[in-house]
Formats: sequence, C-alpha cells, structure tokens
Amino acid sequence: MREIVLDTETTGFEPSEGHRIVEIGAVELFNHLPTGRTFHVYLNPERPMPKEAFEVHGLGDDFLRDKPLFRQEAQNFLDFVGEAKLVIHNAAFDMKFLNWELRVHGFPQLPNNQAIDTLMIARSKFPGSPASLDALCRRFGIDNSMREKHGALLDSEILAEVYLELIGGRQPDLVLAPVSTAPRKDAVQQDSTWRPRPRPAPLAPRITAGEAAAHEAFVAKLGDGAIWLKRG
Repeated sequence: MREIVLDTETTGFEPSEGHRIVEIGAVELFNHLPTGRTFHVYLNPERPMPKEAFEVHGLGDDFLRDKPLFRQEAQNFLDFVGEAKLVIHNAAFDMKFLNWELRVHGFPQLPNNQAIDTLMIARSKFPGSPASLDALCRRFGIDNSMREKHGALLDSEILAEVYLELIGGRQPDLVLAPVSTAPRKDAVQQDSTWRPRPRPAPLAPRITAGEAAAHEAFVAKLGDGAIWLKRG
C-alpha cells in the first residue's frame, strides 16, 4: 500500500483572498514504511510574502523570486502523488490550497476522499487533548527540535512518524520491508512435490520415569472421565 505524507506552506489562510502555496513537501510510504522517495519544491507565489508568514516559515521575497511557479511544477507533483492516499495534518487546509491552484491552472483536482487527516485521527484517539503536530511529537517522544521554522519537507518527515504512531506503532504491520513475489535469480528451486519422510527411529522421551509416575497419579485422581484415559 502506497501513501504520501504531505505538507504545504502558504502565504496565508485563504486562496480566495490571493494567498498562494510557497512550498510543498512530501514523503513516500510503502506498507507504512518510508521508501526514501520524497517530493520537495519551493514556489514563487507571485505576490509579496506577508510579514507574519515570513516569521513562521522564514521564506522571504528574495528567496522565492527565482523559484518556479505552481503551474510549472503541478504535473511533477501529480505524477509523484498518483493514486496514493495523502496523509495530511489538517487535510482540509492543504487540500483547499492544492485544489484551488490545480483548478486555476487547468489541472485535475485531488478527490477529498484521497486524503487521510491525522488531525481528525488524533482528536478521535485523544479527545480533549492538544492535537497539534508539536503536541503529538511530545506525546510520542518524537524529536522535533529541528522544527524552529515551519518547513514542508521537515514537517512531512515528522508527520510520517506521528502518523505511524497514531495507527498503532512505527511498524504496525510488523513488516520490515516490502515483500517481492518475483523469484530471485539466485533462489534455489524447490520441488513442490516434496513431502517429509517418517523418522527412521522415534525420538527418545524427554520426561523422566519419576515425572511419568507423577502424571499417572495425577490422572488417577481425575476419575474415569479424564481425557488422558479416553485417548488410551
């Protein structure tokens, strides 16, 4: 099962008010384990970066000025995502921005049911408790000391750890690596008709004579209905 843990950074809260995405970060999981594949891009929002957004993200106008536009990276992003489930903290926010940008630039939008919202999972699992990414890191003992500024790729990497804890642990399926069904070139071919043969001599008993006598005495106290007597 392929999943993409995703985060965006934006200039503000509403795309309808002219705010835009300035960064996308995504981490690929397969069978709930990181594959090492990531998607990361900074984007020119084609508008000034508000002071409050700069303070949160640390991304200024000079840094973003020569970065690609969303429409230039949209297809690369969609190709990376494919049909995988999107694991997002507060999914409604990121999906709103992504689908606004995709729609405006003529690209197919992402179905809302493609997203898994870790914020909703956390609120359901720990009702009444703080459910921010930082709060969940504290709960699960995940190191987020590098998170001085909000960064999409770093937040995605942290969220991947949080998500795996939320669904039952960092190896919820006890799978250490994806299992391939294709035969290896160096694999030994086995005969499917092979069957185990009887031992030439039975194994010697591992109980002592004293233990056998104690067992017989115990069974005798159970009466005629004891299962050991019925089995002979």
